[in-house]
Amino acid sequence: MTMDRPISPAYIDRSSLQADCEQCFGLCCVALPYAASSDFAFDKAAGKACPNLQSDFRCGMHSSLRQLGMRGCTVYDCMGAGQKISRHTFNGRDWREAPETAALMFAVFPLMWQLHELMWYLNDALSQEGIQDIHDDLRQALERTEQLTLLSPEDLLLLDTAAHRAEVNVHLVRASELVRGNARSHHKGAPGRSKIADRGADLIGAKLKGADLRYQSLRGAYLIAADLRGADLRVTDLIGADFRDADIRGADLTGSFFLTQAQLNAAKGDENTKLPPYLARPSHWSRG
Repeated sequence: MTMDRPISPAYIDRSSLQADCEQCFGLCCVALPYAASSDFAFDKAAGKACPNLQSDFRCGMHSSLRQLGMRGCTVYDCMGAGQKISRHTFNGRDWREAPETAALMFAVFPLMWQLHELMWYLNDALSQEGIQDIHDDLRQALERTEQLTLLSPEDLLLLDTAAHRAEVNVHLVRASELVRGNARSHHKGAPGRSKIADRGADLIGAKLKGADLRYQSLRGAYLIAADLRGADLRVTDLIGADFRDADIRGADLTGSFFLTQAQLNAAKGDENTKLPPYLARPSHWSRG
């Protein structure tokens, strides 16, 4: 993997935290519910298979999802939880072959997703510069979270994921402060310490074209339909930011951290949008 910054010895291969549908039993197409909306063409209850799910666990309309009103499917990313549940937690026995496992498999899937999301963030934090003071705390949190993903399905159901998330978040917040502070202090002409927003800020439809947002924290910000064309988002904390229909054409996200594939999938970008090397350019993005 090509990275332009040092990788911690505790670093996990990101491929294990990215969806591999070939190794999954179509869990997102069965376990999760959705309602008819601009993202989905029809209602589906949790635990009920999507009518487009084929016998080989592949989507029968995958190449036309957006055209057929199923945009939500193209945005979702399980962060590797699907293949972990399918191949490790249930040892390769699918819910069709062993229907008695179905309810339990579907119940633990969203819990595994939360653990994989935390591992993604901890992994990202460990790959940053400036986190030496809390490196051991981050490493231990990552190791602990990975151990939890190896629990039996019964034990996963008993896990207090909210409490674990709260514990991990303390380290992630501290990492964000250290990374952004370190980067700001090492770059001449860096913007001041003033913030454009607090956590969870309402920036829906905000006009931020060409904005210098380096070293900012946009944690949990609502950036729905925001104009971020050509914006500089390097070394910006984007954890939990809502990028639905945000226009990031030509924006620079190469040094953004806590950025996920699902956030990019929800946004509107193009071939000029600069991305971290470990994230993929969505196929529905425009060309220039």
